Amino acid sequence: MPQPTSQAFRITGLDCAEEVAVLKREVGPVVGGEERLAFDILNARMIVSAAPDGVPERAIVDAVRRAGLGAEPVDGALPIVVSPPTFWQQRGRLVLTTLSGLALAAAMIAQYAAAHANIARGLFGVAIFSSIWLVIPKAWGAVRRRQPDMNLLMTVAVVGAVVISEWFEAAAVAFLFSVSLLLESWSVGRARRAIAALMDLAPPTAWLLDADGSARQVAPQEVAIGAAFLVKPGECIPLDGRVLDGTSDINQAPITGESAPVPKTRGNEVFAGTINGDGALRIESTRPASDTTLARIIRLVGEAQSRRGPSEQWVERFARVYTPAVMLLALAIFLVPPLVFGGMWADWFYRALVLLVIACPCALVISTPVSIVAGIASAARQGVLIKGGAFLEAPAHLRAIAFDKTGTLTAGRSRVVEVVPLSGHDERELIERAAAMEQHSEHPIARAVLDYAETHHFIPAPADDFQVLPGKGARATFNGREFWLGSHRYLEQRGQETPDIHARLEAMSGQGRTVVVVGNTTHVCGLIALADEV
Repeated sequence: MPQPTSQAFRITGLDCAEEVAVLKREVGPVVGGEERLAFDILNARMIVSAAPDGVPERAIVDAVRRAGLGAEPVDGALPIVVSPPTFWQQRGRLVLTTLSGLALAAAMIAQYAAAHANIARGLFGVAIFSSIWLVIPKAWGAVRRRQPDMNLLMTVAVVGAVVISEWFEAAAVAFLFSVSLLLESWSVGRARRAIAALMDLAPPTAWLLDADGSARQVAPQEVAIGAAFLVKPGECIPLDGRVLDGTSDINQAPITGESAPVPKTRGNEVFAGTINGDGALRIESTRPASDTTLARIIRLVGEAQSRRGPSEQWVERFARVYTPAVMLLALAIFLVPPLVFGGMWADWFYRALVLLVIACPCALVISTPVSIVAGIASAARQGVLIKGGAFLEAPAHLRAIAFDKTGTLTAGRSRVVEVVPLSGHDERELIERAAAMEQHSEHPIARAVLDYAETHHFIPAPADDFQVLPGKGARATFNGREFWLGSHRYLEQRGQETPDIHARLEAMSGQGRTVVVVGNTTHVCGLIALADEV
């Protein structure tokens, strides 16, 4: 049986969840259901998980056109690229809304100052035109689809208010609706900036290793699955992969949030966007650039913007019923009294337009975006990133919360919590020698040991022949005698572990602590336990 395929399309005019709802209604039946559609609003992209027998691209493009938008097939395997917006794309709605607000304020001043009526009407007209300029195409699309929506109701209400010479009401309704759309676009813009920050985590090149062992720089997209690439000390890892050779500590905080670098050696998995330590690594690529852990995080952030919160979804469902109901009621008020009771056509036409103006649900439409944007902004000021309205409302229904401790319950900084001298050594001697070896390192564990030494006024001992052991620790000579510092694994490699020390190390590690072992050529001098600070 043929496997389902995915088709990707760049959608012209896709800039908010409203277009997503329209596309689902038009394209969903063509591809076998809305569940086959996924949307990336930030990059104006629609992904179609087609039926096993495939769906012609032409049919999908035609369905998108019926929704009032444009579609262009693209390569779904390409990595997500956030193209820089033009000034109008970035600021156009803000400019129009600001112009509308200023014109509305000026018109009110002119009206109450008993200035010429035509001046006030002209300013009201500017306020109205500026506000509905971006709404009119959507309203016209609703007419073409014969599916009245909030945009159409707003447009009809504004036009109706102008017809009955209620210029202030028309301008006020148009301006408030424009404000609600501006707030929604602000939310999308904020997500675009978050995406751009995530994109910066991935390096633009990778050192691809050829069969002869030579390395050349290529784009990460050119590295095939199974190919080997080199990551030098201090470089950012460009792709997800598995370590083939080398040992190093990897800073995984950009992806996992872990406060301390994670030791990696042969067979360990590494992620794109993480930062290599002081050892060179030869890595086998396990995923293409478009499907790394980082790329999937970016996609999830983008897809989150197409999910409206429960309140916004309720308003959308309400509008589907409310909009046609109000328009039918206005039509009935216009037709029934003159036809059945002999009323005046002009009088009942006026009343029908009044109904459209007063029934315009502007307060309801603007309330949800305002609340959601206020909540997201408030959380951002406290250092919490919320991806959209759906996630903002989710905590109201939670019964239990599991926290990632790093940076949430803990400070994300390691500190020395216990020092265990052994074999006749004391705490001062242990810390002074450890600090002497750690003062050459930028590792968070090294900084914690140095902070502890400074706090307790321990001065690092004079050391000679200092040497970093990549992925293991360090060594130095004190008064002609060699001492070393490293992990539990390095202790095992040296063959100096005893059952008693093994039991101590296991007990300390079981408490969630990182343990540094200090020793010399004959025995273990002591243990230094570190933990993330609450």
